[in-house]
Amino acid sequence: MAFAEYDVLIQSDAMSIYNFLADARNLPRWRAGIRSIELKSGAEGAKGAVYRQLLTGPGGRAVAGDFEIIEARPGAEIQYQVIVGQARPRGGYYLSTEGQCTRVRFALECEPKGILARLRSPFPRAMKAEVCQLERLKTVLEGMPHPE
Repeated sequence: MAFAEYDVLIQSDAMSIYNFLADARNLPRWRAGIRSIELKSGAEGAKGAVYRQLLTGPGGRAVAGDFEIIEARPGAEIQYQVIVGQARPRGGYYLSTEGQCTRVRFALECEPKGILARLRSPFPRAMKAEVCQLERLKTVLEGMPHPE
């Protein structure tokens, strides 16, 4: 089992961050490698919502990475499971308030199967790079104007 996690402290309230994360159209703003994303079924940002996602794969070719939201607790967490693609990680964003800020933790886990099971050494490194993109989320959110 491969596992990676990372957290950042963002100068914003938990609900604002949650709402930004729950809108999957925002993913390309802070996560590299997402070519396109659209709601396939269900309600936007709600448990059971399924998203069609195209990612940049090896050699720059497009690969599917559709996912389903499996848990959504406003202001607290969003969990998802990749349902289409070679690798099918499960992950989530977990929010906790710290004074005027919010700590956001991004965690991923995956049990590589088939040929991916033989590639264990680069796989955890790729997952770590993915969760570390939270630094980009922090930059995007702290650069947005806040309502007075």
